[in-house]
Amino acid sequence: MKYITEYRDGDKARKIAAAIERAVESGRGYHFMEFCGGHTHAISRYGISDMLPDNVRMIHGPGCPVCVLPVGQIDSAIRLARMEGVTLCTYADLMRVPASDRTSLMTAKAEGADIRMVYSTLDALKIAEDEPERQVVFFAIGFETTTPPTALAVKAAKAKGLTNFTVFCNHVLTPAAIQNILESPDVRELGTLPLEGFIGPAHVSTVIGTAPYEFFAEEFEKPVVIAGFEPLDVVQAILMLVRQVNEGRFEVENEYSRAVTREGNIKAKAEVADVFELRESFEWRGLGEVPYSALRVKAAYAEFDAERRFDIHYEPAPDNPACDCGAILRGVKKPQDCKLFGTTCTPDTPMGSCMVSAEGTCAAHWTYGRFRDQQMSV
Repeated sequence: MKYITEYRDGDKARKIAAAIERAVESGRGYHFMEFCGGHTHAISRYGISDMLPDNVRMIHGPGCPVCVLPVGQIDSAIRLARMEGVTLCTYADLMRVPASDRTSLMTAKAEGADIRMVYSTLDALKIAEDEPERQVVFFAIGFETTTPPTALAVKAAKAKGLTNFTVFCNHVLTPAAIQNILESPDVRELGTLPLEGFIGPAHVSTVIGTAPYEFFAEEFEKPVVIAGFEPLDVVQAILMLVRQVNEGRFEVENEYSRAVTREGNIKAKAEVADVFELRESFEWRGLGEVPYSALRVKAAYAEFDAERRFDIHYEPAPDNPACDCGAILRGVKKPQDCKLFGTTCTPDTPMGSCMVSAEGTCAAHWTYGRFRDQQMSV
């Protein structure tokens, strides 16, 4: 299949890995963060870390929208779903994310709340059309990739004159999170995080383009390479980062040029800008309050804003104190550093969001990395 099989060629991957081996300088550390959970999954699935020299370390970042959603927002969604006459629509990977008091959307559904799993915003819109007696709320999450469909759903609801459809907006922004990590790499409670460069997200960048990352390269002197999700994409991006570090360059390079441009998807960005505006602050699991890092519905579309219609006020809630998900999302700990990993916390009984989502770091390590850990301990 074009653009897939040719990017999974083992011989080519080994050649690029050999080029990385030749390029790295002894006595120097190379610490690169892949922000996106899709890259984390690829690195674990294809054993990319095993191909790298010992002084090249991949640090898993917070790039999973399900993982970074704080407990308080899940609690708000559960309170919404329990309201009389409300139908909450959401993506399936949110259903088992732990909330307060050992609850989740799944347990709320089992207790009688009308919570329905959908594949797209249009599914939620169809439910609102078919059941006008219900107040249908779409629990919208995701980075810039999934924001345009939510914007289009809001505009479609307005065009159809629907009065029973709203959006509980939890869309967050990638550049703000990267800036937060770069501005506060030394976290007293979690530890120090050395970073020499970033692998930029693929799908997000198809929407926003490469231009937003130029600030990080210039202001923080950190190279960024936008990469696709296939194994050859990732190892090529690592080679490009190594070369930039060796040469003292701090640039944005686009390995994923077959899908990403500097400007991104201008039409999609315009639709988002028409419906949404920046929040002054938003809490991220693992990062805390991050200024201007999320979106809310503009006043022009207030009738489709669940926060306004149902008077939702955010109430912060603590994570499970035994779970290291926050530290793992920041990259200062690995899944195997958490004492719950593989014992009380598994995909069947997740204690933190990193184990729930397929793109979560703990879920990826459970699926691919734990067997390597067992072999190394023998």
